[in-house]
Amino acid sequence: KECDHMAAMYKMAVDYAKRKGYKAQFLLEPKPREPSKHQYDYDAQTTLAFLHEYDLIDHFKLNIEPNHTTLAGHEAVHDIIIASEYGKLGSIDSNTGDTLLGWDTDNFPMDLAQTTAVMAVVLDQGGFATGGLNFDCKVRRESVEPEDLFLGHIGAMDCYALGLRKAAKMKEEGVLKSMLTERYLSWSTDPLGAKIEKGEASLEECVEYAKSKGEPQKISGKQELFEMVRNRFLYG
Repeated sequence: KECDHMAAMYKMAVDYAKRKGYKAQFLLEPKPREPSKHQYDYDAQTTLAFLHEYDLIDHFKLNIEPNHTTLAGHEAVHDIIIASEYGKLGSIDSNTGDTLLGWDTDNFPMDLAQTTAVMAVVLDQGGFATGGLNFDCKVRRESVEPEDLFLGHIGAMDCYALGLRKAAKMKEEGVLKSMLTERYLSWSTDPLGAKIEKGEASLEECVEYAKSKGEPQKISGKQELFEMVRNRFLYG
């Protein structure tokens, strides 16, 4: 019932916007808890499923707050990637949180690896059509001087600007992209892999393929190499 009622309210909002000629983008912000111990818009995937279920998917995009994403048990950039992959990344609350705590701390983002990962997603989707980077941040309790608020915003903006430069350099050189393409190459070069991706393969075909090929050759995922290459771009 609660989901039905929430969807009804959203539909009323959409209808009201149409009647008033309101053109701005509707955004939903996933959050797993606070103030409730459980909320239905738990993360990006859950929220998108809700919008599909209630035929609201064409009217909403997501505003992702990385601190909420870590509260849901994911890496900070996870929901940004998910929303972008489905064409539903509308805006970002550019903050971060303390992953050792179970509540929303709204830290200023000062982690270059995180801001680079976020900006890489934004670049890959061609930037923002709506929204942008919105600071939803607070200084820490021990930061008691007025200038700390300025320092927090300046430092976070600098961190995102540097992250954008690092992400652009990664994209320009294409090293990580080519490594990732190589890692999953068989999905496009193997006839069955291509059929599976197109949704044209059957389970019986997969069984026969496995029988004919025997034990698959183990190929390294090169996780450590990926991390080394990323660090070279970040800190080299």
